[in-house]
Amino acid sequence: MNNRKDNKPILLTGSHRSGSTWVGQMIAASPSIAYIHEPFNIKHPPGICGAEFNYWFTYVCNNNESQYYQHIKNTLGFRYQVSKEIKVRSGLRSYMGMLKELFRFSKNRFLNKRPLMKDPIAVFSADWLADRFNMDVIVLIRHPAAFAGSLKKANWKHPFDHFLKQPLLMKDHLAEFEPEIKEFANHDKSTIEQATLLWNLIYHMILHYKKSHPDWIFVKHENISANPISEFEMIFRKLNLEFTPKVQRIIGEYSVAKNKEEQSLIKRDSKSNIWLWKERLTKDEINLIRERTDRIAKYFYSEDDWDR
Repeated sequence: MNNRKDNKPILLTGSHRSGSTWVGQMIAASPSIAYIHEPFNIKHPPGICGAEFNYWFTYVCNNNESQYYQHIKNTLGFRYQVSKEIKVRSGLRSYMGMLKELFRFSKNRFLNKRPLMKDPIAVFSADWLADRFNMDVIVLIRHPAAFAGSLKKANWKHPFDHFLKQPLLMKDHLAEFEPEIKEFANHDKSTIEQATLLWNLIYHMILHYKKSHPDWIFVKHENISANPISEFEMIFRKLNLEFTPKVQRIIGEYSVAKNKEEQSLIKRDSKSNIWLWKERLTKDEINLIRERTDRIAKYFYSEDDWDR
């Protein structure tokens, strides 16, 4: 059993489509870490987290924490919610999957594993999570054109009314964007246009975190993709995790996929991912993204990061 004093939970957040699954699984290569996948996702299994999240990017703060606190505490304590999960299961195979997850959670709790909560959907709630559960926080950052290119490839659209239905979030952090959010909520916009506003909203929040939480770990997707070994070694050191030869070997194996058939959410040719947006986006799309995100992007990326 793990009796380490330093067993602080870890939150891995930032924008979605920023490699958080890959980064989370590589950190979970440490034998002391247990990975928890996106409890803030509105489609999360209720056994993993009993809280109901009705909106993408649900904002939790001190003023509305009562409906979330105990559920998140159970999740970070690896207490699987069988009574909630069983209501959405049917069929032998489904119940076997539930038992597998129950066993995994119970084993992690028995071994006193350090929870790593990977959840970009929790980005607006990172302040509350860090404060209420004494979490170490890693924030992933990705170039706006790369973010937009990834959304374009996946053809993902976002329901912007989910922000408007959260008055606390609008009041506390997004008031200056309200007219634009309303415009996007009421009128159909292209994936690229949506990506620019979504990037601005998320990175407006991340910029706030950079100023208010210098102790958090901020990592650029481009840096960790170009130099996975050195960047992960830095992350492990800041998290007080041992960067063993085995961990280094795993990171190396999952950062260099030799061909497209080998690539997945956690196995990739990380260096080739950096500039894929130049292939996915037209010149007009790149210019539009650059124009609409420049006010915030300039705090994260230089001219060279657009022109290479």
